[in-house]
Formats: sequence, structure tokens, C-alpha cells
Amino acid sequence: MERRLHTRHRARTTVYITTPGGKRKLCRAVNLSATGVFIETTNLGLRKGQHVELAFAINLGAVTKLHRRTAVVAHVSRGGTGLMMQAYSAAARASAGSSLG
Repeated sequence: MERRLHTRHRARTTVYITTPGGKRKLCRAVNLSATGVFIETTNLGLRKGQHVELAFAINLGAVTKLHRRTAVVAHVSRGGTGLMMQAYSAAARASAGSSLG
């Protein structure tokens, strides 16, 4: 049984990730929710619990929203990296949820 708080949505967006030490990498998001994202990665040297910075765009049709979030590495696998985005305001969370649906 999954323990997710928010529904995941298939993603077709590029995520810019800045790792500890300032290394920047362009990755593809596989799925996205209001509080997390799974990105395809090669070996970035990330470990569970590390903090990273994310920047990604969500296309809403006539408008594209740019999101910047701090995230924590939740898990690393051969296929990619699961990231849990840090909490932000309820208004922003509601907006992110509606822009993902």
C-alpha cells in the first residue's frame, strides 16, 4: 500500500536540479505531485536526506508557471531519484495541485 498524501501525475517537464556544492543538472520528470517529484537521473552522487534546489515549469495552456522549490532526496534508485519538496504555503499548494490536474 502506498503512503502518498497527494496524487502523482505523469510529467512531461524538464527539471533543473542544483545539488549540494552547486552542481547543476538538467533532468526529466517522470511523475509529479503537489509535494514530490521523481526524476530520471544518472549518478549525481545524491544520498537520501540531502537537500537540493529545483526549478521547473508547468504548462497550464495559455500560461506557464515557473516553480522553484527546495527538496529533500527521499530515495535513489537505478531509474532515478525521488524528491520530496519542502512545505510551502497552503495557497501555493492549492495552486500547484490545480496546475497538476
